[in-house]
Amino acid sequence: MKKFLRPAATLTAALIALGSLAACGSSTTPTQPVASASAAASTVLPVTTNPMDTTGTKPGLTVTGAKAEDNVDPKTKAAVADRLQFNLTNTTTAPITGLDVYYTMKDAKTGKSESYYQKLDGLTLSPGQNETIYFDNGTGPGHYPENKYSLYRNSTNKVTITILADATGYATATGTATKAPGTGEKLD
Repeated sequence: MKKFLRPAATLTAALIALGSLAACGSSTTPTQPVASASAAASTVLPVTTNPMDTTGTKPGLTVTGAKAEDNVDPKTKAAVADRLQFNLTNTTTAPITGLDVYYTMKDAKTGKSESYYQKLDGLTLSPGQNETIYFDNGTGPGHYPENKYSLYRNSTNKVTITILADATGYATATGTATKAPGTGEKLD
């Protein structure tokens, strides 16, 4: 009898291991980007609609300095690798929380477009604060994940990026950044 129990136990262990391996290979990728800067770039997928509530009317949130190439670190003034980068500013006398961003990339030649949504979890803009936001898969405050397979990263044509930033109750802030024709941009 021991002969038959041992192969059955081995077979059971193999089936459990096989099931674990299959689960590792399956994908449960979220439909919205993960806010953590440590999220893998592959988890950032385009969205089909803007999930933001853009009915707010209170002024005070602005988008300025939007860039998609020839980027500069705002603190050191040193050139940094190209990325979608912009400043969010609170021009009110109260803190702004619940910030999120929806941006659309459009290829000027093909007309193809794709959109992305990102909650800016953990970000509070104090009165008068100006915060630089980066979509670069970097770490640290202000850095959020990006899709390395996006139009921005892979189209050889001009790509225009329209940015909408929102916070509950506030009027939606807008900005635009442009990538010139070509890919493989380097530190400028």
